[in-house]
Order: sequence, then structure tokens, then C-alpha cells
Amino acid sequence: MHILVSIPPQQSISRLVQRLKGKSYLVLSKFPQLKKVYWGRYFWARGYFVRSSGNVTDEIIKHYIETQSHDDDDFKIN
Repeated sequence: MHILVSIPPQQSISRLVQRLKGKSYLVLSKFPQLKKVYWGRYFWARGYFVRSSGNVTDEIIKHYIETQSHDDDDFKIN
């Protein structure tokens, strides 16, 4: 999963990831079929990778995310 977020400097990245992972119940309630797929398994991996964008524009990052291969052809970035 690729996510592009902007957070203030005083916000810790680990706290943001903790909150995102903590909201998994919302995803599982909206897509109940996932409960069957992930029953007894983990929905999230233990680790994550974060990178600041530096001199790269948000449009370039969005383009990179959009061009990544994935199995869901209906996926769109708003």
C-alpha cells in the first residue's frame, strides 16, 4: 500500500502509523469479506517504510503511486 500524507513537523510518524493501523476495524467493517481472508492472520505487517519527499513535488509522487502495479484495477487516487 502506498499512502501520500502531509503531517506537521511536531507530529511523530510512528504515532501516525499507529493511528492508521489502529483504524483497521473501520476497513474490516466496511469490507466484511476481508475478515475471512485475514482471520487468524495479521492485516498489517510489523514494519513500514517512510520517506520524506524533499524536492519532489506531490504530483510526481502521486504519479509514482498511480503507476505501481496492483491487482485492483478500480483503485483511484482522489
